[in-house]
Amino acid sequence: MARVFNFSAGPSMLPESVLSIAAAELLDYRGSGQSVMEMSHRSKVYEEIILGAQAKFRAVLGVPDNYKILFLQGGASAQFAAVPLNLLSGSGKADYVLTGQFATKAYKEAQKYGEIRVVASSKDKTFSYIPELKREDFDPEADYAYICMNNTIFGTCYKEIPDTGNVPLVADISSCMISEPMDVSQFGLVFGGAQKNVAPAGLTVIIVREDLLGKQREDTPVMLNYKEMADSDSMYNTPPCWPIYICKLVLEWIEALGGLTVMREMNQKKAALLYDFLDGSQMFRNPVAPKDRSMMNVTFVAGSDELNAKFVKDAAAAGFVNLKGHRSVGGMRASIYNAMPYEGVEKLVAFMAEFEKNN
Repeated sequence: MARVFNFSAGPSMLPESVLSIAAAELLDYRGSGQSVMEMSHRSKVYEEIILGAQAKFRAVLGVPDNYKILFLQGGASAQFAAVPLNLLSGSGKADYVLTGQFATKAYKEAQKYGEIRVVASSKDKTFSYIPELKREDFDPEADYAYICMNNTIFGTCYKEIPDTGNVPLVADISSCMISEPMDVSQFGLVFGGAQKNVAPAGLTVIIVREDLLGKQREDTPVMLNYKEMADSDSMYNTPPCWPIYICKLVLEWIEALGGLTVMREMNQKKAALLYDFLDGSQMFRNPVAPKDRSMMNVTFVAGSDELNAKFVKDAAAAGFVNLKGHRSVGGMRASIYNAMPYEGVEKLVAFMAEFEKNN
């Protein structure tokens, strides 16, 4: 059976070469006589995998030495509580920018633990843009400020990092992680679920500046305690062993391509092809402010609910799957993460052109 072009927002497609390596090593990981899925996480052979993955992440993303890289579980959604539990221990105040569903969920969760303020929101225009932000918008007494870097559902992305002064900036980078170079030193903490660009579902990556560790509230559960997780090298309990192994392979794949600068060029080329078609189409339309368009998640509509449904059905029959938009907004969404080849977007655009011509 031929593989389809999978435009899912997550779990999403992985590089075929990575899947081939994993398949070849499935029963016997490099002469160990066992699969990564069944070996002890305390064994020397697995220790090499997890430490190698952390080192590779640091190298590929250029993570400074004064940041810890944690491989945890619970998804990005668990971090909606973990962030305030670990950081909301000074003034008890934090600032949030609401640019979509996940930032809003994080804001609502944080409200359980302190005085949480909405600095700006794009809800007034269905989260179709990123608000303009200035340093004076943020409370200098806040324990942290929070953004969602790339908005998977609505297809927007920050192109400039907000200036929060001395207030640590926290960012959910789930759907744009390792898609392009990133200056980690601009943030106090970043986190993301791995199932978009990094690995299968089950792994959550947290990168936290060391001076922010040890500030957790007394009632912080141990499994959400960054200091506890850092002190145990992400091995307090059994880690998500298989996704961490795949993460290492994905990072090696990116490194072999030429690193994140090359990855960004490839992603920009794919996104430009699709957005250029949408901008010239008489049927399809992208609702996002052009300056805030996501490179990873491209949303669009065809003019009516009936046409949208027909397009999704016909596209799936033609081998372009998971193009239906999120249930909260409808329409369509093409998630074109790192592993989506240019050919996939090229063929999708050709299909869209033919669909427009026939409908």
